[in-house]
Amino acid sequence: MDKGRSIELGEKNITGLIWKFFWPAFIGVSVNALYNIVDRIFIGRGVGALALSGLSVVFPIMILVAAFGMLIGIGAGVRISINMGKKEFNVAERVLGNGFVLMIIVGIFVTVIGFIVKTPMLRSFGANDQTIGYAQDYLNIILLGSVFQVVGFSMNNIIRSEGSPRNAMFSMIVCAGVNVVLNPIFIFGLGMGVKGSALATVISQFILMFWVISHFLSKRSVLRLRLENMKLDWSIIWQIVTIGMAPFAMQIAGSLVQATYNTQLIRYGEDVAVGAMGIVNSVVILIVMAIVSINMAIQPIIGYNFGAGNYGRVRQAWNIGIKAGTIIAIIAFILVELFPGSIIHLFNHDDPQLYAIGVKGIRIFVLMLPLVGFQVICSNYFQSIGNAKISLFLTLLRQVIVLLPLLTILPMYWGITGIWMASPISDFIATCVVFIFFRIERMKLHQLEMDFRLQ
Repeated sequence: MDKGRSIELGEKNITGLIWKFFWPAFIGVSVNALYNIVDRIFIGRGVGALALSGLSVVFPIMILVAAFGMLIGIGAGVRISINMGKKEFNVAERVLGNGFVLMIIVGIFVTVIGFIVKTPMLRSFGANDQTIGYAQDYLNIILLGSVFQVVGFSMNNIIRSEGSPRNAMFSMIVCAGVNVVLNPIFIFGLGMGVKGSALATVISQFILMFWVISHFLSKRSVLRLRLENMKLDWSIIWQIVTIGMAPFAMQIAGSLVQATYNTQLIRYGEDVAVGAMGIVNSVVILIVMAIVSINMAIQPIIGYNFGAGNYGRVRQAWNIGIKAGTIIAIIAFILVELFPGSIIHLFNHDDPQLYAIGVKGIRIFVLMLPLVGFQVICSNYFQSIGNAKISLFLTLLRQVIVLLPLLTILPMYWGITGIWMASPISDFIATCVVFIFFRIERMKLHQLEMDFRLQ
């Protein structure tokens, strides 16, 4: 076991460590976000606007599948970072083994339940007679690959948490590259349409799963996947689930929000508006993933040093993360506001109605984007130190407590414009609340740092 690679989390220069972790995380999450973007581009150009709307209806269900991967992957990853900070490497390996078994169980559960409830779910998420055929064709294949997705993305997050960001990045590049290559072959070359896009995604997810499992069976890993650690320990499972509950709730809330967007857009607009929302969502996710990559870079640093009692390093990593996340958000905001038409045309260039709705929507949707960097980094800090309750509350604040009521109320007065406005208003309110928790936590962290120096 290579403990030296983890010890650097507590000793090396913070800025250098963050850069070391950021670029692999950024490339990895960007490549991950490209899964859905690539699917939308090829389907929008190769099949049409209605197929794009059908895929957008499936998106909330794909978020649900990803939620279970985050429940285990992030929960186990945080616990592993903290245990490694305490030099409890055997416990960290037990968390890994239990997490792996949970991933398989959950992946099978998602597949079975998904097939049972898929039709009513698609209807409730906005599918109608024109789009449900496309949605069914895509979802049937995606559900069969649920185990691959849950295991692959969860274990890849743990690779990052153990201090191996480059390996995590490389695995994502490989599987995303497979997806990009297979999509046009299956859609255009074999004429499979949306089924081909789904099959390309599942094959790439299988390759990711195989890759990450092989990592934890090799000498490259800090931790090893061992059979004796796969016996379920309910105390470890509880530790994983309590920390993973915040990102899990965030994904569930995201699915509910996306479904609400779809139904409201159909109510106050039409099917093409759902396709426009799919494009807007793809772009925003890519931006947010860039910010989340900052969080991924500082998470193992914060978790390790919090576990080791190095609170000064925790504070320093948090500060740098907030600054970097805010810079990314501001740059992205400027680019989207300057070039909205080019972004929409990337996905579909022959539907003027889709273009008009999409340009207006994306410009309004990102109005408060400069605040999102601070909001995301601060909210996820509490997850990194194992404070599940506050992390869960701040996660649900924007997506459920504030945004859902706005999506119901604003369209009653402003129609489809009110739907687009709900997001920036929610971002502003949530950021104000997050700032209060930020100030309180900074005072607590300062006191912990003082107490530690006096020991």
